[in-house]
Amino acid sequence: MRIFEIEGLCHFNIYSTQSTTMFINQAFKSLHEWWRYLVGLIIVFIVTQLASLPLVFVGIFNINKAGGDITEIGNLEMLSKVIESNTLFFLLLFPFAIGLIALLLVIKYFHKQSLLKATTTRKKIDWKRFWAGFALIGITTITITLFDFYTNPDSYVVQFNWVPFLILAVIAIILVPFQTSLEEYLFRGYLMQGIGTATVSKKFPFVFSYLLVSTVLLVLVSNYFTIDILFLGLLVGFLIVLLFIIINASWIESLISSSRYRLFHAALKRNFTPLFITSVVFGLLHLSNPEVDKLGNLVMIYYIGTGFLLGIMTLIDEGMELALGFHLGNNLVAALLVTADWTVFQTNSILKDISDPSMSLEAILPVFIIYPIYLLILGKIFKWKNWKEKLFGKIEKPIEIIEETPNIANYEH
Repeated sequence: MRIFEIEGLCHFNIYSTQSTTMFINQAFKSLHEWWRYLVGLIIVFIVTQLASLPLVFVGIFNINKAGGDITEIGNLEMLSKVIESNTLFFLLLFPFAIGLIALLLVIKYFHKQSLLKATTTRKKIDWKRFWAGFALIGITTITITLFDFYTNPDSYVVQFNWVPFLILAVIAIILVPFQTSLEEYLFRGYLMQGIGTATVSKKFPFVFSYLLVSTVLLVLVSNYFTIDILFLGLLVGFLIVLLFIIINASWIESLISSSRYRLFHAALKRNFTPLFITSVVFGLLHLSNPEVDKLGNLVMIYYIGTGFLLGIMTLIDEGMELALGFHLGNNLVAALLVTADWTVFQTNSILKDISDPSMSLEAILPVFIIYPIYLLILGKIFKWKNWKEKLFGKIEKPIEIIEETPNIANYEH
C-alpha cells in the first residue's frame, strides 16, 4: 500500500508495507515504543483501582454493619450478601467506565493515535458491523436460554420484578458498554496493536519466552501457595526488573545473531502472535471469576476461546466494530435475561438459574462448533477474503521513504 502526502507539490512521503493486516500496522504511524504501552497499562491499572475505592468503602461499611469480617472485602459472594444487587452491580461496573476514559486518553495523548485508528481501518466507525455483532450473539443467547427454560423449567425461577428490573436495565444500558469497550479496546485494540509492533524488535523472541515462563510461574505460585497481593506484586516487579537486566546483557547480542534465533523470530513476527497472546491473557484474567471456582478450570477453554473469536474477528475484518458489538451483546443480554448465585454479576434479571452448576465437555463444545459458525456467517455477510494471510501473515514495519522533487514554482517559463 502507498500513501502520498503532497506538500507544496514538491515533497512526498511514501509508506510501504507488505503486511495485509492493516489494523495492526496503523500503530506504526503513532508513537509505538514498547515502554509507552507499559506505562499506559500501568496508568489504566492505577486509575481503575482508584475507581474501585467506592466499592471498597461501601463494602467495608456494610460488612461492619452486618457484623462480618472486613477481610472478606475481596469476596464477591460476601459482598452480594451485604450490598443490594443493583447497587453492587453499579459499583462493580463503575471502575470500567473510568478505566475506559483513562485508556482512550492514553491512546490519544500518550501515543498520539486517534480513536478511529485505534478502532478500525475504515474511514469511519462502521456501526452496521457493530450492530451485526450485537444481534448475532444476542439472538443466539436469547434463543438458547428460552429453549433451555422451556425444556428444563425446574432449573429456573422467574424473578421478574418491574422496579428492580428497570433500575438494572438503566445501569446495564449505561455501564455495560463501558465494561465491554474497555476490555475490547485494551485487548483487541491497544495490546493487539502494541504487541504487533513489538514483534519486529530483534529482542522480542527472548522477551516473549521470558514472559511466557514467568506467567506460568506466577499462575503456579497463585494456585498452589497462599500469598497476599503485596507479595505477588513484588514478585511481578522483581521479574520485570530482572528482564530489563537480562536483555541489556552483553551475551544477548550473540544470541540474537544466531541462525536458530532468527528463525524463531521470523516465526513469531506474524499476525497470529498478538492474537495468541491477547486471547490467552484475556482468558487468564477470568481466573478470579466465581464461575471458575464452581465449574472448574475447564471453563477457561470458554474464556480463552472467546478471546480468540473476538481477536479473529478484529484481524480478518480489519477493525473492532464486530468484536465491540458481540461482546456488548453477550454481556448485556446475559445481565438482563438470566443470573445465578455463582456468576460474577448477580442481577435482578428476568430469570435465575437455580440448577447445580457443572462443567461438562458438552458445555465447551460451542467454542469449537458455534464459534466457527459465527465466523462463517460473518465472513459470508462481509465478504471476508485472505483469511490465512490476515491471521498468519508477516508483520513488517512500514518503510518511510522521503523523496524531494523540484518545486514547480521555481521553474522559469
